[in-house]
Amino acid sequence: MPVIRPARLVTSLSIVAVAAALLPMAQAQTDAGKPASRAEVKAETKAAAKAGQLMPAGEAGMKGASAPASSKTRAERKAETMQARKEGKLMPGGEATYKSSMSQGDSTKGSTKTRAERKAETKKAAKEGQLPRAGELPDPNKK
Repeated sequence: MPVIRPARLVTSLSIVAVAAALLPMAQAQTDAGKPASRAEVKAETKAAAKAGQLMPAGEAGMKGASAPASSKTRAERKAETMQARKEGKLMPGGEATYKSSMSQGDSTKGSTKTRAERKAETKKAAKEGQLPRAGELPDPNKK
């Protein structure tokens, strides 16, 4: 006749009890974590677009943030822009206009490295994966 050891029996029963307690949670997670079908995603997107909840394409800003109301009329703003254009005060479009407003000599003024040295450093950083992706700021914590 097999001998039942009390310590093994208690351990086995506790494992079964824990498994039985965790089973409903695991099933709930699989139901909630189930990916939506393509049709469901399209329907959700269409509903969000109708409700005006979609962010415009491009770099996302704060959700729900909008520009403050202007105190000038459209005609006044257009007239100011045309005047600034005539005077050459308009900056070129784009995010990083600082480089377009200076010559290559100005951007490297005071540098102690040659162009070849800078290119070699950039190639090395790219090889090591230390360059930020286009449009992103470098991570100061990454070394």
